[in-house]
Amino acid sequence: MATQAGAVSLQPRRATGIWRLLSTTDHKEIGLLYIYSGFLFFLLGGLEALLIRVQLTQPGMRFLSPELYNQIFTMHGTTMIFLFAMPILIGLANYLAILMIGARDMAFPRLNAFSFWVFLFGGLVMYSGFILGGAPDAGWFAYAPLANPEYSPSHGMDLWAMGIILTGIGSIVTAVNLIVTILNLRAPGMTLLRMPVFVWMVLITAFLMLFALPSLTVDAVLLFLERNFGAPFFLPAQGANPLLWQHLFWFFGHPEVYILILPAFGIISEIIPVFSSKPIFGYRALILSGLTIGVLGFMVWSHHMFAVGNSPASDASFSLSSMIIAVPTSIKIFNWIATLWGGRVEFKTPLLHAIGFIAMFIIGGLSGVMVAIVPFDQQITQTYFVVAHLHYVLFGGTVLAVFAGVFYWFPKMTGRMLSETLGKWQFWLMLIGLNLTFFPMHLLGMDGMPRRVYTYEDNPGWALWNSLETIGSFILGLAILLFIFNVIRSLRSQEQAPDDPWDGHTLEWATSSPPPAYNFASIPTVRSLRPVWDQKYPEFTDEDSSKIDPEPPGSVTIPNTDPPQPTDHTEPVEGNIHLPSSSFNPILIAFGLTVVSYAAIYALWFMPVGILISMAGIVLWNWETP
Repeated sequence: MATQAGAVSLQPRRATGIWRLLSTTDHKEIGLLYIYSGFLFFLLGGLEALLIRVQLTQPGMRFLSPELYNQIFTMHGTTMIFLFAMPILIGLANYLAILMIGARDMAFPRLNAFSFWVFLFGGLVMYSGFILGGAPDAGWFAYAPLANPEYSPSHGMDLWAMGIILTGIGSIVTAVNLIVTILNLRAPGMTLLRMPVFVWMVLITAFLMLFALPSLTVDAVLLFLERNFGAPFFLPAQGANPLLWQHLFWFFGHPEVYILILPAFGIISEIIPVFSSKPIFGYRALILSGLTIGVLGFMVWSHHMFAVGNSPASDASFSLSSMIIAVPTSIKIFNWIATLWGGRVEFKTPLLHAIGFIAMFIIGGLSGVMVAIVPFDQQITQTYFVVAHLHYVLFGGTVLAVFAGVFYWFPKMTGRMLSETLGKWQFWLMLIGLNLTFFPMHLLGMDGMPRRVYTYEDNPGWALWNSLETIGSFILGLAILLFIFNVIRSLRSQEQAPDDPWDGHTLEWATSSPPPAYNFASIPTVRSLRPVWDQKYPEFTDEDSSKIDPEPPGSVTIPNTDPPQPTDHTEPVEGNIHLPSSSFNPILIAFGLTVVSYAAIYALWFMPVGILISMAGIVLWNWETP
């Protein structure tokens, strides 16, 4: 791209086509790779859910064999938790949080690329079991001794363990990268209390990932060693304790709920103020409640274990903390409702999904308080009531929030608008399908229908409720197909989206749609919580907020062919804009680790090859010129 006399090139030469895809270090492209990959895994997980629901439509069905049902059941849960929800939220954070803080890229761009590729290869390792003699089949929770060779003799659980290790490495590295980026690369003037709520929630989530994921990674390593080398970690016959697995797993597993829901809270907190034409109500209370959830999230893990025989004092402690954590969550809900109250509300598709999120998450939250009561939990812990609670939190919560965010930021990412009409049809189909699928599970659970079974007895009413659930699941599938059609239709359209179609508040709306490689021609200076809004409407600026200073006379500007940047009234550009170079080394290292994973399972003698591949990538990475 040309520059003024004396200026230098904005960006290094980049590869094109498939080579660019494999070598990119641009946070926006990596964010989109996460989003696309996560959505493809979402489709696989959804297909698995439909197969499960068909099998459970009527008692005694033989649509799936017990062995295949266990594999599909295991991969459905694994996919939705580890391969869809986490990656797609990481993708949104990758793309948007960097723009929101006014930065050009992540602190460690090549490490960011490595994180994506090691996640993707980890997911493929787990799914490869379907063509290598057996997929994982002990449940996404992989409880001992179900995950041991006696009950799971194929290599499916070995592939699951290796996939968890690989995806865990990617997520931990991503957490470090996000923390360093947010704490160190914010635009001038963006103090911690001027950061968007979404960025705050991403930061808290990154700390949760950093402290929770190592527990699961260790669990997977111990499982692999026990399955393949006889190490005694979980088998009572060898003097071990199977509850060790559960404690390690749920020490990750309950913070994981907040890893999946805190970014969703951030998405909702960005959408509701824009479509209410108001500042977010209780900004500091929102941030403090998020921090409180982050701390308390590590104090509730054993409420998943009320039926295993822990001491009454232990159960009482975890029950109390599980109830207390509902308080900061409730604060957020009241803040969102207060923001809507009295605002000039526009019921666009993103806001409909956000309101749907609030309603569905309240249902999931209330049932969560119910299962935190020890006597009640001991009665329903192995029933479909827990399945209903989980899906109202994660589908009614995380999934609806993700779709709200996609509709909201789709024009920023693609330069195209999704159809409002199709989006509203999709929302109502999704809301109907969600409630028809998951609400009857509460009733079945209260009536004693066990979870994690491939068939059930012909008890009164069970067949009716299960049939309705299956119908609801196909309505959900129809909603997803409508969304796919909407996306394809919009991407094929020649109509360009405005740079700021929703009259946004935060810095991502200060650049073109989609943004250029360098994000901003010059780094913005922030002097308020809503910098873009305050510049557009200075007459409505809060009394305690200052407008962004206009660009000083005579400052250097960088001409470009991108659409005008409406808030590019910032500090002058001096010299070159540093952008990371493309690199194949991140994918090379991730591929080497994948080879090591397969070799550890099938051919130990081949492990040095994978190690050499990864070492070569590390050495070449070190020699690369910045």
